[in-house]
Amino acid sequence: MPERILPENPLEFIRRCITQRKIYWTYHVNMRLKGRFIPREAIVESVANFEIIEEYPEDKYLPSYLVYSQYRDIIFHIVIAVDIQGDNVRIVTAYRPSPENWKEDSKTRR
Repeated sequence: MPERILPENPLEFIRRCITQRKIYWTYHVNMRLKGRFIPREAIVESVANFEIIEEYPEDKYLPSYLVYSQYRDIIFHIVIAVDIQGDNVRIVTAYRPSPENWKEDSKTRR
């Protein structure tokens, strides 16, 4: 198993990779986006609004982060895995936070 390397500044790494289109869209996210009405451009074009709200350094394959973002009137979360050695990010999934699970700010779990 490759060594786990965490980015010094995860948000900066994620933003740079997305801006430079160093993105892998996982099979899972490709299956989910359409049904959740979150266009890919919402993820790519809202990069300036990204805010890391949870960190999962020990995630299954690569360290990952739960990112809050907003695009136009859509508020959504993205799980983004970071591959420091490969210099890319993987969009694992994206969803709209439900009021049952998230407080009004959509950034804090209930």
